[in-house]
Amino acid sequence: MTHRLFSALPVSDALVGRLLPLKLDGPGLSWRRADQYHVTLHFFGDVSIDLAEEIAFRLDRISFMPFQFIVEGVGWFGRRQPRALYARLAPSSDLEHLASACQDVARALKLEIERRPFTPHITLAYCHETPVDNVKAWAETYQALRTDHSVVDQFHLYESFTGRGTKSRYQIQETYRSN
Repeated sequence: MTHRLFSALPVSDALVGRLLPLKLDGPGLSWRRADQYHVTLHFFGDVSIDLAEEIAFRLDRISFMPFQFIVEGVGWFGRRQPRALYARLAPSSDLEHLASACQDVARALKLEIERRPFTPHITLAYCHETPVDNVKAWAETYQALRTDHSVVDQFHLYESFTGRGTKSRYQIQETYRSN
């Protein structure tokens, strides 16, 4: 049996409250449930139980100080064929450091590493043949979004459960606190 794992930051209730008004009805949009919002640090993929335990152990050894981030605008993945709508996080060296430390765990365990650059974001919706003009209009409407600072003093190891015809569900497996 394998476990589909990723490390991520939780999203506070206050931030969720700022993001919920971004939901608009539109063709092909599948909005994430607010309790599933997170900021992915690293996706480890499908791993054995032994490897899952080793990932958890190594993540526990990551040292980081509390820091803050803000949401600064919105965007989408898939320029011509939109795949997902997201809230974009402002650049943060502390966030980059934590994501890099999680990636180092994967690298040390010889797991596949994402080739695309780290783009800190909160996925809000998935697009299924959503017209690009609708996505552009949504992005223009919310591009000026700015939130208050969110404090990061922990991150989680999540397991993703997927099923045919059902939305993904994420469950916290471990919590790692700042120094």
